[in-house]
Amino acid sequence: GKVKGLAGVTATEIVGKNLQKEGLNGIFNVGKAAVEEPRLVILDYKPRGAAKTAVLVGKGVCYDSGGLSLKTGGSMVGMKGDMGGAAAVVGAFMLLAQNKYPHRLIAAVALVENAIGPSAFRNDDIITMHSGKTVEVNNTDAEGRLLLADALSYCARKYKPQIMMDAATLTGAQLVATGLLHAGVVCNRNDLEAMAVKVGRETGDLVSALPFAPELFQNEFKSLVADMVNSVKNRSNAQSSCAAQFIYSHIEDLDIPWLHIDMAGPSSTPAGLGTGYGIQLMARLAREYL
Repeated sequence: GKVKGLAGVTATEIVGKNLQKEGLNGIFNVGKAAVEEPRLVILDYKPRGAAKTAVLVGKGVCYDSGGLSLKTGGSMVGMKGDMGGAAAVVGAFMLLAQNKYPHRLIAAVALVENAIGPSAFRNDDIITMHSGKTVEVNNTDAEGRLLLADALSYCARKYKPQIMMDAATLTGAQLVATGLLHAGVVCNRNDLEAMAVKVGRETGDLVSALPFAPELFQNEFKSLVADMVNSVKNRSNAQSSCAAQFIYSHIEDLDIPWLHIDMAGPSSTPAGLGTGYGIQLMARLAREYL
């Protein structure tokens, strides 16, 4: 409601089977077993005379059971927070829209529950993604990347932006790599990566750069029956970078400046409360990069 009340902002959503009609089969499959239908919510801020466009994409898994690859041993506790990236994206969008951002701004948040049930997506399913590439599911708990890949592909092709950022509580490996207070970022532009590190220090939304090397990581996703699997073969091989590589493979043909923010650690406190991480980071970068 607060977002809809902002001047110059329109809000639309693609819900349930309409996701399939738009080719957003990754988002649809992850959320199709839940009581609440999966959806892609798109917020569009378009000031007069805007010539450039920035896109923010957020992972909004409102609860993550792991799906049929069920989280066990207590690892499901706290998974109400798996929508931290989407929350940060909406926060950054509101901050920019309220402060006369000069460019068009799109915030796209994929909202799903990764639930179990008779209609849940399965390991061994093959999904044709929005990009047209096919994914063999080998881990239903590697679901966030399916959402981000679809949402980024959709926004990249529809809005043709000059910068794209995605934010997600994506991998547990991020905490091992960069800890509780630094997000791990993966970027296809050196200048944007350097700017993210600088802005992170200035805002307190700290980031540390992770390797971006598609040719080194793409072999982790080899499939005999599809373009790729959705989870790595070797869990010791830079998992957070590999997750980013999976996402990037669905937009790499477009060569748009892109920053991936894996904020599994800093999005919440050790007690499981949200921190607001990422709002200032994305808002500043959207202003300074364009």
